[in-house]
Amino acid sequence: MFSPEGFVEESIAALRNEVDDIAVIACSGGVDSTVAAVIANIAVGQLLHCVYVDTGFMRKNETEEIQEMLARLGLNLTVVYAEDRYFAALEGVVEPEHKRKVIGELFIRIFEEEKEKVGAKYLIQGTIAPDWIESGGGARDTIKSHHNVGGLPDDMTLIVVEPLRDLYKDEVREVGQFLKIESSQRQPFPGPGLAVRCLGDLTLERVEVTREACAIVEEEFEAAAQRGEMELPWQYFAALLPVKSVGVHGDVRAYGETVVVRAVASLDGMSARYSPIPHPVLTKISTRITNAVKGSVNRIVYDITNKPPGTIEWE
Repeated sequence: MFSPEGFVEESIAALRNEVDDIAVIACSGGVDSTVAAVIANIAVGQLLHCVYVDTGFMRKNETEEIQEMLARLGLNLTVVYAEDRYFAALEGVVEPEHKRKVIGELFIRIFEEEKEKVGAKYLIQGTIAPDWIESGGGARDTIKSHHNVGGLPDDMTLIVVEPLRDLYKDEVREVGQFLKIESSQRQPFPGPGLAVRCLGDLTLERVEVTREACAIVEEEFEAAAQRGEMELPWQYFAALLPVKSVGVHGDVRAYGETVVVRAVASLDGMSARYSPIPHPVLTKISTRITNAVKGSVNRIVYDITNKPPGTIEWE
């Protein structure tokens, strides 16, 4: 049986043996990177520098919330605002694998810059088993390249350390609860952020629509769960599709894009089934999204695909 306490003890010992110089860690605020950061902080203390990169693809108010949470955990945090760099690098990039590789390479370049500032030798990451399994390699097919695995450039200079590499999401959550990390039950959020929930061109306007739609889905699902109307799914979000259709706003013709709402039940993210959501909740979400982004979106659909054959995220 998996022991969170035993894993933490072993990981601290391994990190103390492996990391003999300054290390930076990619800390997104999600459960994986936060658990890795807390363990690394216990293990190497002042040698650790946590870096949070605001790519411009974060959820609504996420950067501020993460800064506050990581400060409460006593982590030494640097915030890098890189929205302009990411949008410039991804201009015209729409193919999902290409998108992930561009995001992954820029991610590493930013960390190499931070490495130079603090003189770091190591890059600690919150990579977990599904990340490298889905990224392919050897006899495994590439389902999708996770930016922290398949998106890493060949010429990177940092030594990568991955203390959670053999854990699955449910085990990471157990470790997070053992360490009393408040984000241990936070729903998964992809490393590339809204960049893989905004299908097609990554413009500021389209990403902002995606951000607003995701916020509405989260707010309505969480409120409905608190009222006892439904169980809160394992993961839930909205994605913007580059699919236009004719609609009507008031008495005016509208030609807008489509938002898909996605919610699934899962244990470790390797497989999932879609969550049945009460129709009144979906109706409220549809009304709120179309009113919030009038003109740009005029159709809301709900995804009833399991994994497999689909993946949880659309890209």
